[in-house]
Amino acid sequence: MKIKLSQFVIATISTILLAGAAQAGDASGTWLRENGESKVKIAPCGEALCGSVVWVKDPKHQDNVGKRVFYDMAPSGDDKWKGKAFNPEDGKTYTGTMTLSGNRLTTAGCVLGGLICRSVSWNRQ
Repeated sequence: MKIKLSQFVIATISTILLAGAAQAGDASGTWLRENGESKVKIAPCGEALCGSVVWVKDPKHQDNVGKRVFYDMAPSGDDKWKGKAFNPEDGKTYTGTMTLSGNRLTTAGCVLGGLICRSVSWNRQ
């Protein structure tokens, strides 16, 4: 009886820990930019994550909808990814990072080996 009970406790704890691990670091979903001007959908693409614009507030920027703005974001630590970020405003692609903290995602595009970066915060929808 004691052996079965301890096996049950171990199995239960393992299940809880694995369920938590599966949810940790999941940046997939739709994200609203902190200024409320656009939404991006992050989804798996191969073994990495990619993100595309799915909504813009300003009709003048409607041509950005559907553009991929995050490419090949590969895991680079707990709740962190590295890849490429495309800025539709200047048409340039930068070294990119994403960092997840709860329902907040911070993305950054960097130049000069990370010396100069511009960050944007997003809230999960």
